[in-house]
Amino acid sequence: MKAIIMLGLTGILLLSCSNAQQMKTLDTRTVDHVDMERYLGTWYEIARFPHAFEKGLVGVTATYSKRSDGKIRVLNQGYKGSLNGKRSRAEGKAKIPDPGDTSRLKVSFFLFFYGDYYIMELDESYQWAMIGSSSPNYFWILSRTPSLDPKVYDSLLDNARRRGYDLDRLIKVQQPEEVQEDEQLTW
Repeated sequence: MKAIIMLGLTGILLLSCSNAQQMKTLDTRTVDHVDMERYLGTWYEIARFPHAFEKGLVGVTATYSKRSDGKIRVLNQGYKGSLNGKRSRAEGKAKIPDPGDTSRLKVSFFLFFYGDYYIMELDESYQWAMIGSSSPNYFWILSRTPSLDPKVYDSLLDNARRRGYDLDRLIKVQQPEEVQEDEQLTW
């Protein structure tokens, strides 16, 4: 029994060291400036790392809008199992801790617990974005449309690898092939 406990503790220690080493080498630099007015609106999730809070979701979107208190409303939506599945919604809020650095946000979906949201790559036309965190466990590729040009997608993956992200666990998110104009507004 002692041997099993020691083996378990050794595994946890090795995993912690591996995670700490990856965090040391992770490049989390962000873009110089984000015009939040242009960033607001609906983004389609093209790819992500797996998380319990998005398990089994497809057709995922994130919609950002202004709140009266100066924060940003975050509405994440997706469908369980298939694009015809039950819709799942989560509403949260985001804040910009340093008004001089609009590319680093803090996002919360539960009380006062905030996580990092780093805009690391952003198209100058605000058509796609690569999002990361101070942790190597959070990564997203977003687009204003349900699909992303394969060359752009591959370029973002190359950039993510150079930044130190392990993309072996990246999930490509199924999105509808076509979205009607009025559907984008109601999601």
